[in-house]
Order: sequence, then C-alpha cells, then structure tokens
Amino acid sequence: MTNIAVAQSGGPTCAINASLVGVFREALKVSEIDAVFGSINGIEGIIDNHLVDIKTIITSNEDMELLRQTPSTVLGSCRYKLPDWNDQPEIYEKIANTLKQRNIGAFFYIGGNDSMDTVNKLSEYFAEIGLDVKVIGIPKTIDNDLCITDHTPGFGSAAKYVATTMHEITRDSIVYSIPSVTVVEIMGRHAGWLTASSAVLHAMGETAPHLIYVPEVSFSLEGFLTDVRQQMSKHKAVIVAVSEGIEVPDGVQSGEVDNFGHKYLSGIGKYLEDVIRKEIGCKVRSIELNVMQRCSSHLASKTDIDEAEAIGAAGVRCALSGKTGKVMVFRRVEDVPYTVVIDSANASQIANNEKFLPKKFINSSGNNIRDFALDYFLPLIQGDINLITEKGIPKHFAIHESVLK
Repeated sequence: MTNIAVAQSGGPTCAINASLVGVFREALKVSEIDAVFGSINGIEGIIDNHLVDIKTIITSNEDMELLRQTPSTVLGSCRYKLPDWNDQPEIYEKIANTLKQRNIGAFFYIGGNDSMDTVNKLSEYFAEIGLDVKVIGIPKTIDNDLCITDHTPGFGSAAKYVATTMHEITRDSIVYSIPSVTVVEIMGRHAGWLTASSAVLHAMGETAPHLIYVPEVSFSLEGFLTDVRQQMSKHKAVIVAVSEGIEVPDGVQSGEVDNFGHKYLSGIGKYLEDVIRKEIGCKVRSIELNVMQRCSSHLASKTDIDEAEAIGAAGVRCALSGKTGKVMVFRRVEDVPYTVVIDSANASQIANNEKFLPKKFINSSGNNIRDFALDYFLPLIQGDINLITEKGIPKHFAIHESVLK
C-alpha cells in the first residue's frame, strides 16, 4: 500500500478542480493506493508538511460533481519558484522528509509552465538521491501556452467566456446611432491564444471582433489607428480584441514582477481608449475582462471540464505504470470529428518553454485571425455542464478556511 499527494499551482481556472477530481476518482479505483493527500497552497504545502486527507473532505459522488463545476483551486495555490536543489538543498530535504513521513509514492502537480519546472526539478532530485517517488505534471492554463500538448485544460472554458462576452458586447455596442469603438483587453502575456479565440464569432457570421491584436505580432500605434479608422468606415460600432501582453510604451503597465519574473500586466485597453479618444475623437470605451476569464464557471465548456478530469485520471495511471518526470498531454487526431488522445511527454521538454500562436493563424495585416484557424478553437468550447444551483446561482464546493491556514 502507498499514499499519493496532489497539489494545485499557478493561476486558477474553471477546470483545475476537475483535474483534481480526476486524480482523486481514479485513485479510489486502485487498491494499492491508500490515502490521497492534498497539499495546501501548492508545493508550499509539501515543504511545510501542510497536507489534508482528501477522503475526509470529498466524501461522496455529489461532492465530486460539485467540485467539478467549482472554479479556482480548492486546495489553494502558490507562485513559488522552486530553487535548484544544489543552491538550496534544505528545501528539497524538507520535501523529501514530508513524502517519506507520509509514505507518499507519487506526487501530482496540477499547474502551468512554472509548475512543470517544479515537476522536472523534483523528478531529477529524487533520481539523484534514490527516492522512489513518481512525479507527474497535470497541465492547466488559460493561456494555452504549454509546449507539446495540443491544448491545456482551462483554455476551452476561458475561450468560451471570452467569445460569449464579446458576443454580448457586440449586441450592446450597436444600439446607438453614433460611431463608437470598444476595446476589449484579454489575458495573454506572451501568447495570443485566448485573444485569438474571440474570432470564433466569425464562424457565426459576426464581423466582430473587427480587429484582433496578439503579442506574436509587433504592435504599431500608428498602424493601429489606421486600422481603427478603416474599420470605422465600414462599421458603426467597431470591436477590438487586444492581448494584455502586446508591446506598449513604458509606463502603461506597472513594471512590477512576480517570483518568476513575469510582469503584472494591465492597462493596455485603457491606454488605447485614451489614444483613440485623443486621435479620433469618437465615442470609445475599454473593457478589461480580467479574472472573470478564468473563474466564470457558469460558462464552462463541457469538453474542457470532461477533458480536465480525464487527463487527471490518466496522470494516476501513468504513475502506476512506473513513469516519472512526465507531463500529461493531449494529442489531436482530428478536428472534425474532434478527436484527441492523452499521452505523456518529458517534463524537461515542457518546463520553461512557451507555445505561441502559429503565425499561419494570423492574417497578413497582423490584425485578425484567419478563418481556417477556427477549426482549432471551436471544438474546445463545445457543450454546457449541468450546473448545480442554490438560491438561483451556481453552487460551489469549498474547504473551510481553517483547513487552509
């Protein structure tokens, strides 16, 4: 008999708890697995030996179904950058001691790019000291920027929210007779996948968003204003989708960074609003979708939630097969009918790398997305989950805050 541990890290999504359910539900099927521990606040919980027995928290199928529809990370998260073990061996000794004390034979880390760096470092360290603990990464990120995998859990639901909200903004913006421009700021630090996904409205016959700007294309303010004026000559209400990470003058964003050196990005929408007001003089507003993109589970994609659970379960099977230092990935077989298989890849190939929006997806002017790219996005946003509600709003699963302290 052995125990396993699972943790969640990085930015929350609508699907990360579904992956936790996948790990937990699969573990319940395996007689060799006894306790399933949840690490509070990611790898920090392993370092501090702050673990909870998930079987005492998730006690029924109803709990699992509720957790599947709950956004964010029920176990808490962290932005902790694990140092190299040669630099701070005492951190790794604490991790090893926790795992030994709890008789943990496998550790599952649900997270994004930086979390896969932790998976890679831990698997290498355990091999170095001869500790038989399997380490498996379960992907998640709304940015969709993990290498090798076709897409990441969390992205489909975020894309569905972005497209739905853009659709509603479009309806709202066309009611007045005066010309207007609406700039919608969408998450995406270096990769424009989420902003590009707003183009799925074109598959419904919508002309909006009329302009789409992603970080993969060099941004010119002069070219932007020309683009806006051209679209205003065609449309009364112009809708612009812009990634938060496009190049802008110094001072537009705060310049502050997190533990991984990532800049805190916000403000490009407001900046472009002010520029349009000054240079064009029309009615203009900016909308920053902000954290709603990653926490709006009422618009979750069923495909996304189902796949998130499935890839979590596959991670357990991967560890039980004797593999370690792996990240679970999706490999797309067909767009139509949409077909994927779940596989694994070496964490060393994924950690500290980014997958960018293909240049072939972007039009020659660098200000919109080509129609054929919609075949990639559309399957990921399909289906609605059957929400459990209470007093008219979606019900969420939560661990009492005293457990998280």
